Amino acid sequence: MVDLPALCSHGATAQLSNAPEDLDRVNQSVAFLESELAAGHVIYGVNTGFGGSADTRTQDFERLQSAAIQHLNVGVLLQSDKGRRNPRHENDLLRSHALPTPIVKAAMLIRCNSLMRGHSGVRVSVIDSIMQLLAQDMTPIVPLRGSISASGDLSTLSYIAGAIEGNPDVFIKIAQGGRPGYPAEKSILPASEVLPLAGLSPVRLHAKEGLGITNGTAPSCAAASIVMHQANQLALLTQLLTAMGTEALAGTAHNYDPFISAIRPHTGQTEAAANILKFLSGSKLSPARGPDHVGLAQDRYALRTAPQWIGPQLEDLMLATRQVEIELNSTTDNPLIDVAAGRVHHGGNFQAAAITSAMEKTMTALQNLGRLLFAQSSEIINNMTNKGLPPNLSADEPSESFTFKGFDVNMAAYMAELAYLARPISTHVQVAEMTNQSVNSMALASARYALEAVEVLSLMAATYICTLCQALDLRCLQREFGVVARRSLVDAGLETLEATTGNTVDDKCEALLLEWADGLIQRWDQLSHVDTRERSKTVARDSTGALMECLEKIPGFTADVALLNGLREKAANCLQSTHDTLKARLFYESALASETTSAFLSPASQVVYEFVRKELKVPLNRGVADHPPLLLRSAKEHTNGMSNGVKKDDLRARGRILGTMASEIYEALRSGELHDRIMTFAEETGLWEQ
Repeated sequence: MVDLPALCSHGATAQLSNAPEDLDRVNQSVAFLESELAAGHVIYGVNTGFGGSADTRTQDFERLQSAAIQHLNVGVLLQSDKGRRNPRHENDLLRSHALPTPIVKAAMLIRCNSLMRGHSGVRVSVIDSIMQLLAQDMTPIVPLRGSISASGDLSTLSYIAGAIEGNPDVFIKIAQGGRPGYPAEKSILPASEVLPLAGLSPVRLHAKEGLGITNGTAPSCAAASIVMHQANQLALLTQLLTAMGTEALAGTAHNYDPFISAIRPHTGQTEAAANILKFLSGSKLSPARGPDHVGLAQDRYALRTAPQWIGPQLEDLMLATRQVEIELNSTTDNPLIDVAAGRVHHGGNFQAAAITSAMEKTMTALQNLGRLLFAQSSEIINNMTNKGLPPNLSADEPSESFTFKGFDVNMAAYMAELAYLARPISTHVQVAEMTNQSVNSMALASARYALEAVEVLSLMAATYICTLCQALDLRCLQREFGVVARRSLVDAGLETLEATTGNTVDDKCEALLLEWADGLIQRWDQLSHVDTRERSKTVARDSTGALMECLEKIPGFTADVALLNGLREKAANCLQSTHDTLKARLFYESALASETTSAFLSPASQVVYEFVRKELKVPLNRGVADHPPLLLRSAKEHTNGMSNGVKKDDLRARGRILGTMASEIYEALRSGELHDRIMTFAEETGLWEQ
């Protein structure tokens, strides 16, 4: 299956087998068909009509094949799909009605693969004509809709047959770069003009060849193959993003302990748990066991039940992948020629229900994976559930900006659409073609919707990646703040007490002050929705009771109002100055007091984080100051080349709206660039061998 994406999207080439045994198999099927016709045997679609019209008979075999293609070339295409303009009918609301070029390329290869199996009675020269177009990057323009995928994708494939016939009203897209004699300004020409450029003569279809080309599931299978390739990538990415989400939410790696899955040994659950645990290996943010702390004693469902949630999706995707792989390497046609047994079989190998089954499982799996990412993202952006991160992941004051709130809304929109797409199409089948096609799979439509589901889940993943990188920066800021502020608070307390008593305090006093400082930091995390100045004062004020208890435990020391006020003021100043200093370092130096964000992350998370921050140059968003109009205004006001501490060289990176940053992550994801980084990391570290 991996060969198809390489061919249709990444410039790989394919060629027809020249092995004598393969060619003989095809030639024998053609010869056997001719002998059956010479003997006067009735063969569907060769000397009979088609479908519900199969009660007619003819001896004009070639004309019958032309009739087959004629009645199937009925799809709707726009003039613009054919590279033409029609000013009278231009309408910006009209989307393309052509099947995407990568799917058509894949369908051409799949159909040739089926025909070369020698069960269809189609000549090698005809198969080679299709392969020659494919080799020269010449792709027929094929209608998007119209196939019910019952007797194969008849109408869809008829445009490929029309292309090699040289039909002047079937169009072919020629890849940019030009060909000898081909006008460079045109990339879409009629088949009658393209065939000479390809060095081909129009094909005159012999007995069964029109039916042989059209009576198969290749377009459905092509779209499904692309879906499975990308769906499996998204399934792996979801596991890595769940690991990153565990770090961002200060969750515990214990959620994914092997014991949990060992006593409920579903294959998918075990695989998901193992993968997430491997992705978390080396993280400083997600310990194997969570520390004792106030609040929930365990992580929320979006993290804690992730293996149980992802696992069934992996199992469904595995079965769906297997179904598509079998279809790729099967003969899908009717009638079928069995040379060895000397028989012609009239059956139903053109029915594409296996593809529909695979696509419906896949769409459900994609919806469930999206639901998990949506839940994790929602918890990260919401300060009521994100364990001390600011609301909306706003790096500046909460009252001034609402940075990731829009992403939160977008995720809800994407999720709703993804859930809508996950509905089965097989429950909407209509009887067709003189009631002959009483059951039909609608596989191509199902695969098209699955491709949309891939698109929407990719939007969610890209948005979530942007969110995660912001959250991880802020989580590391919070972690570093806790360490630095704790020490500063204790030092300030010791200094005050020593100045008051005139004596050096002992270790017991320091331990009591450490307990007091821990309480302050815990309260600080609870007030992440309050601006820094007020937050610092409130935390210090709320610590009065704990501070009095601390002082009362120090022998020979009496707390008075002046001392309490002084300590509270020092605590507030310490909290604010520590936070402002660390935040400024993160904003303008991309580092905290001792470490960069990457140093806190697992090596697997670093792959995604550094790809976003370094390769795509998507920076930490500092809040409303990074809104491009404000950033530009600030740059103009600073003649020293600085804008709020940002050098001119960095203005291009920061001078993008949040949506543009998410868009660039999305494009890198869809191109496979990010997945390549992940797989390279896995191979280099032996991740799958552990």
